Amino acid sequence: MELFMNYMKKQETDSEYFSNKLVIIGLLGALAVTLGALGAHFLKSKVPSGLITLDQLNSFDVGVKYQMYHVLGMFGLYLLAMHKQHKFIAWAFNCFIIGIFCFSGSLYLLCTRNLFGAEWLKILGPITPIGGLFFITGWILIGLMGLKSQKKTK
Repeated sequence: MELFMNYMKKQETDSEYFSNKLVIIGLLGALAVTLGALGAHFLKSKVPSGLITLDQLNSFDVGVKYQMYHVLGMFGLYLLAMHKQHKFIAWAFNCFIIGIFCFSGSLYLLCTRNLFGAEWLKILGPITPIGGLFFITGWILIGLMGLKSQKKTK
């Protein structure tokens, strides 16, 4: 009976774990679509007034695209985790989350700082490449996971 109860607890925790991951993926994906629409409509209308430059609008768009790419990567990791257990899956997932907040988040704030009169947000400039490093690390972890799988099959 105790073995069965432990199994049920593990299933419950796994279920919560997977549910939480899906919530994060869903929220970050919805945010990417919302910010993409904001950029395409609202921010684009501010270019003629000079509150945002074309370069800033393009950088904002890069942030949105990279956020969506990595949300899709997180969804892939979620699907992979349902079939394979490996610590690098969780690490890569977390790297993508940190990358989204640092890379895309800093771009969003840097590109819209003139709208808010918050020129001091320039200090976030060095955060963007740190987020990029987290993205790269996440992809490298996925690659390493593949290499370790190849070694086990040989």
